[in-house]
Amino acid sequence: MTERKAVESWLTDMDGVLVHEGEPVPGAPEFVNRMKQSGKPFLILTNNSIYTPRDLQARLARMGFDVPEQSIWTAALATAQFLADQRPGGTAYVIGEAGLTTAMHAVGYVLTDYAPDYVVLGETRTYSFEAITKAVRLINDGARFICTNPDPTGPSNEGALPAAGSVAAMISKATGVEPYFVGKPNPMMMRSALNVIGGHSESTAMIGDRMDTDVLCGLEAGLETILVLTGISTRAESERYPYRPSRIVDSVADLIAEI
Repeated sequence: MTERKAVESWLTDMDGVLVHEGEPVPGAPEFVNRMKQSGKPFLILTNNSIYTPRDLQARLARMGFDVPEQSIWTAALATAQFLADQRPGGTAYVIGEAGLTTAMHAVGYVLTDYAPDYVVLGETRTYSFEAITKAVRLINDGARFICTNPDPTGPSNEGALPAAGSVAAMISKATGVEPYFVGKPNPMMMRSALNVIGGHSESTAMIGDRMDTDVLCGLEAGLETILVLTGISTRAESERYPYRPSRIVDSVADLIAEI
């Protein structure tokens, strides 16, 4: 494997890497503190578009993490930035929560159901059949279809919940139109994060717990990829994929000494 440059900036997934089932992963708060103390740029990434960075900052603070709001990058922010670059000052019909609507407003988008440029689908805990029907009709009328992330399910205390990817599949079946997914594993998510922190792919590492999103996304963006075993993918499962992470560690606690 080609020798990589020393890591000068860090990207890390949140769920399964820093937190697991509502609790901090042992050593994760110390890992985040070490990143802050190092002065190296870093971002905490999440495909979840429900919450604003401020919401997530508060959630992490309750678990013992001291994270600046500007160090959190969500699929909602990446989606809003993508649309602002593609069609500045555009219009969108949005299905989602405050994390997505706040991000869209912040880039100057008008949210409307009258002939919007885009239908933008994000995560929500209250998917409405009426809203989905409206989205189908707007796409049939020519609106472009964007989805924050392709995750088919999301976690809850009661078990799996249908997530944005599943609802996108329903809309696609009804319209014959596939969405453009901005979040992981689209390397667009990584590139937008690198732009935020001024990082470079050859000296940035991506830490994740999923081979099919975090590792794949980091690999396609040219980053060093580190799989941790505190979330979804196991060491044995990682061997089944046609691509490999740069390395596998038990948890982020094993990386503290490197920063």
